[in-house]
Amino acid sequence: MESARKKTLAGWGNYPVAESYTVNPRSEADVRSDLDKGKVIARGLGRSYGDQAVNENNFVAICTKLNHFLHWDEKEGILECEAGVSLEEIILTFGSKGWLPMICPGTKFVTIGGAIANDIHGKAHHIDGSFVNCVLSFTILLADGTVTEASRTENADLFWANFGGLGLLGVILTARLKLRKIETTYFKQKSIKIKGLDHMLEALDQYDHDYNYSVAWIDALAKGSKLGSGVLTLGNAAKLSDLPEKLRSNPLKLHATSKLTVPFFLPSFVLNGLTVRMLNRVIAFVQNSPKEFIHYEKFFFPLDAINNWNRGYGKRGFIQYQFVIPEDNGKKNLAEILEMIAASGCTPFLNVFKRMGDGQGILSFPFKGYTLAIDFPVTKNLFAFTPKLDAKVLSAGGRLYLGKDALLQESTFKAMYPQYEQWMEVKRKYDPANRFTSNISRRLGLDPA
Repeated sequence: MESARKKTLAGWGNYPVAESYTVNPRSEADVRSDLDKGKVIARGLGRSYGDQAVNENNFVAICTKLNHFLHWDEKEGILECEAGVSLEEIILTFGSKGWLPMICPGTKFVTIGGAIANDIHGKAHHIDGSFVNCVLSFTILLADGTVTEASRTENADLFWANFGGLGLLGVILTARLKLRKIETTYFKQKSIKIKGLDHMLEALDQYDHDYNYSVAWIDALAKGSKLGSGVLTLGNAAKLSDLPEKLRSNPLKLHATSKLTVPFFLPSFVLNGLTVRMLNRVIAFVQNSPKEFIHYEKFFFPLDAINNWNRGYGKRGFIQYQFVIPEDNGKKNLAEILEMIAASGCTPFLNVFKRMGDGQGILSFPFKGYTLAIDFPVTKNLFAFTPKLDAKVLSAGGRLYLGKDALLQESTFKAMYPQYEQWMEVKRKYDPANRFTSNISRRLGLDPA
């Protein structure tokens, strides 16, 4: 087992950065030994955007070597695997056999442990819910060194607190997952050009019952009558009988490894008001695709086609700001938030807008309402703007996604998530000495006193 090495780590947004001691466990025994070294947080493929899996002057256990498949029940579609297994590894192994993960976020480079810690969601949340809905049980190494199984019926408090719990209750070792049976790896999609916010919400109401998957891109710089304009993309899994002849020859086609890479951090001045407006036109054109059938790689994971695309924001990095607000007064609140973003001068870029269904986990992000995830390059203006945006989201009855957050203040977090007190009771029960900690846990006050 290798010794710990001090390393500069960051999330996918490359902000903030922290000096952490990294270890790379390959077994349960390694994880237990690493826990003896000091305070630790588990890390997967590093796709959380902020400080969820960094640990200033403490330990980070990079668990990507704990990536073995343990058991596969083809009849029931139940996979047991180690928590370092990625969604990509599941897709490449089981996709050609007619199975895909039930819940897919915007990237396939996510480990099962990370998916649980952030209770990830995808384009079908209003139908399928979040990742907890496909997890039957998991095993977790606790602060006292014991390995415990958690499910809806066994150690249920531990089970529910881990979904959205940011890895702060232990190191998840294995999980039993339900996969989705498919006939093809294609989706039948429909794109609708959206004129404004009224049109967007009307289209969601009209189509959400007919399509399992829905997601929109919004022109974040649009104002006036064009506020909320963009492209709404809808989709359903394609059956074999749906496919045109040219696709039927290989209906379970898998993705190839991408050869496109952003080789270095681009200069920060590349993204400015002018270039973003130009890029928005390109995005609108690409999103409004006339293609009826689209492969899962482009449907679920369009940005995975470019390796290290996060370098495009420059060395200063970026944040992805994702909030959800209730549908009540949703149009008014969305309009005010979009107006704030357009006038902020913070160069908002890539974004995703969709409707969410009901939430479940204690600190899990989703609830029934509207969600927008939007990228902001790190600039001086950003640090003055986000607290104002936080306050607006809070006043609308909303909250931020902790799995992506980098700037939220403790008092605002606790107002957005009043159920944090319930979660803290579970934390004190299973980790009273606070062995599992991270930058975000200290920033948000999730460490026991």
